[in-house]
Amino acid sequence: MRKKPSKSSQRPTTRNRHDIDDRFKWNLSNIYEGWEAWDVAYKTLTEKIDWYQKLKGTLSNGPESLLEALRYNDELDELSYRVWYYPALHFDEDQRDNDLNAKRQQVQILMARWQESASWFHPELLAVSFDTVQMWMRENKELAKYRFYIESLYRQQEHVLDEAGERLMSLTSRLGEAPGDTYSALSTADIRYPTVTLSHGEETVVSYGRYREILATCRERRDRMVAFEALHEVFKANLNTYAALYSSVLQRDWFHAQARGYRTTLEAALHGNNIPPSVVENLISSTRASVDPLRRYHRLRKRSLGLDNYHVFDFSIPLVETDETHPYSDAVEGVVESSWRLGEAYQDRVREAFKSRWIDVYENDGKRSGAYSAPVYGVHPYMLLNYNDTLDSAFTLAHEMGHSIHTMLAHESQPIRYAGYTIFVAEVPSTLAEVLFLEYMLERTTDPKQRIVLLQHAIDNITGTFYSQVLFADYELQAHRLVEEGKAVTADVLTELYGGLLDHYYADALDANELSRMTWARVPHFFNSPYYVYQYATCFASAAKLGTDILSSDMVIREAAVDAYFTLLKAGGSAYPMDLLRQAGVDLSRPETVQAVSYQLEQLVSQLEIELKQVGEDKEAS
Repeated sequence: MRKKPSKSSQRPTTRNRHDIDDRFKWNLSNIYEGWEAWDVAYKTLTEKIDWYQKLKGTLSNGPESLLEALRYNDELDELSYRVWYYPALHFDEDQRDNDLNAKRQQVQILMARWQESASWFHPELLAVSFDTVQMWMRENKELAKYRFYIESLYRQQEHVLDEAGERLMSLTSRLGEAPGDTYSALSTADIRYPTVTLSHGEETVVSYGRYREILATCRERRDRMVAFEALHEVFKANLNTYAALYSSVLQRDWFHAQARGYRTTLEAALHGNNIPPSVVENLISSTRASVDPLRRYHRLRKRSLGLDNYHVFDFSIPLVETDETHPYSDAVEGVVESSWRLGEAYQDRVREAFKSRWIDVYENDGKRSGAYSAPVYGVHPYMLLNYNDTLDSAFTLAHEMGHSIHTMLAHESQPIRYAGYTIFVAEVPSTLAEVLFLEYMLERTTDPKQRIVLLQHAIDNITGTFYSQVLFADYELQAHRLVEEGKAVTADVLTELYGGLLDHYYADALDANELSRMTWARVPHFFNSPYYVYQYATCFASAAKLGTDILSSDMVIREAAVDAYFTLLKAGGSAYPMDLLRQAGVDLSRPETVQAVSYQLEQLVSQLEIELKQVGEDKEAS
């Protein structure tokens, strides 16, 4: 990283996608050469879905018939990846484009039709005795490759409905996507980002990317406060609409849970991956009891920044001033070099991803906010970024690359049936990639202030990836329980719930702010993927354990950890996630695995406190 990037590595000044150099934009022609090729594939998928119905009534005929149906379903799966992601990724380039949105919805409708067409499969297979199917798998080696899938289905047998029931559930799939789609339209496509004037006179549009940049770089506190208030006022103006959408999410989840005979929405969300609800409940209760280091860190920040009051828009600003930027080209080099502990073959894969235009780098008007890695089976992963030259965006690049290499290894090592890894495992390689990137940065930094910045980042990674996500999981669990208990869900109820959690986790370290208590309205995961965020925390704990061993100076420990890690990545979804993690040396059923994160934070805050005193930056509020 450097203080003044060269022109060749500076990010574009334009927000017009057409004016951004192609080398910073992904190349979707690797999926299809154009829309004509996509149309052909779409029609092929439609025909295959229609033909699938002809297999109905054949599963009890014997192992060959069951194998034919499973293989045919795999063909549909593989084709659907490309048919879905081609319009979906195009749409994320500019979510204002109604034509692209229409194509994306066209595929969603087809996927719902597929679910309806296949609704007979599970009930029909479960009508065959498990003993019979086990005998078939012993006799047929090709069918035995589906053992984990088949045994998992029979394990969930009590929650699978009859054919009529499964067909009815399939008909609700498109309806169930409506709250998330509406939220995306309201918060991205139709949002009118506010314009604010910063202290030096610059007028700027507070988009999601610009908002994060201001909070992470503007040392003038008024600028951070103005940006925070401007963006949150946009959500406040539609708060009742967001509450209605979230209530729909909660009602949908409770409907699905009850329809399938689960006692709670949490049980319904976890049962498929064989994760006990106690894992989430214990994660929340253990973290609630271990918030002292979190509060201590934010009290230290308030003191070091010399503030009389302290708000969430003060969370991201570095504690020491630095004019260092993190151009994309430097971050690319760092991500490649930081992966050396995982071997040359791993590094070569990282280089391939960077040179092959798999990444959409910079923000443009209408582009989806945030970052992700899309697992396009049969092609390669695609990464969406909104890179803005901040330290946070450099670590986001490392994070998404961790996802992408996981995808590559899983897709290469597993058949389509097991290529998709579960969310419970997904955030382990992304978090570990950040651990390695941080180590790389620290090893090459001698400036005391830069070391403080990096140390702060390590702490912020814990507070953001662990504590904040547990707070989010706490919110989701309590919100879902409101519906399960037949209680009302309104904007006031959700705001009070979220505000109460802020009070518990931060106590007097954070001053009260009406807009902060409405933050629930701008967390996309709540609306698009319920019961997802807790896994950031469990994955963080898992990555911390693996990272400790991979960074070990003991060659034997390090090599064993790397081998176990690669086994985890290549396994995809071929076993239950907690079993896969145990095989890699991580046991999330043990409380010390989670508690170790709080201990790690305590140690880092102590170290930061010492470093700040040495450079004279730990002071009482003025």
